[in-house]
Amino acid sequence: MPITTCVFDAYGTLFDVAAAAREAAAEPGREALAEVWPKLAADWRLKQLQYTWLRAVADAHADFWQVTQDGLDWAMAANGLNDAELRERLLALYWELSAYPEVPAMLAALKSAGFHTAILSNGSPEMLAGAVESAGIGGDLDDVLSVESVGVFKPHASVYRLVSERFGCPAHEVLFVSSNGWDAAAAAGFGFRTLWANRAGEPVDRLPWRPERELRDLSAVADIAGDLKQGN
Repeated sequence: MPITTCVFDAYGTLFDVAAAAREAAAEPGREALAEVWPKLAADWRLKQLQYTWLRAVADAHADFWQVTQDGLDWAMAANGLNDAELRERLLALYWELSAYPEVPAMLAALKSAGFHTAILSNGSPEMLAGAVESAGIGGDLDDVLSVESVGVFKPHASVYRLVSERFGCPAHEVLFVSSNGWDAAAAAGFGFRTLWANRAGEPVDRLPWRPERELRDLSAVADIAGDLKQGN
């Protein structure tokens, strides 16, 4: 079936979640962070995701900014970093994460081809607005959809349902792109066409559903979307 709408996860898909730690580590006087920043970034991201899942299962929702802070606090403790100023610097940088290099041209190509485009993210509206503005991609997005409107994190079905409600399209007309294998898999289970941007070269998650296609980055998304628009 042809697609009409291309929707993207935000963190790790459009925006580089390691950028905050990497950029802070390059600043003068950050020698302690420079020694551990890749592990800190990985720990921070893992705990951030784990806390969304645990809060969803426990029906204990808090917005993504709280989860992001909690994940950072755990990661800093795990890496022996007890530095309040560094914590504030890392959190500030998270509001202006760099987009991956291929993102602006890819989104522009989708818009030129007539697709609806949007973000569907765990992020809070304020966080997402900051990241979109910093990356300069707002002009090529029709909307930025946050889980805060339903009060539960992905992969709850009510999150994916936001896309059909916003654009008035059935699930099979949506191409959903995520760098999280579990997210792409759950979206496939919901009925979206799915692309997994497997930037880290990870194995496929053992879940009841699988992403339809796997890529290493987003460079080919507009071409794939064009083929799917023709029903190929």
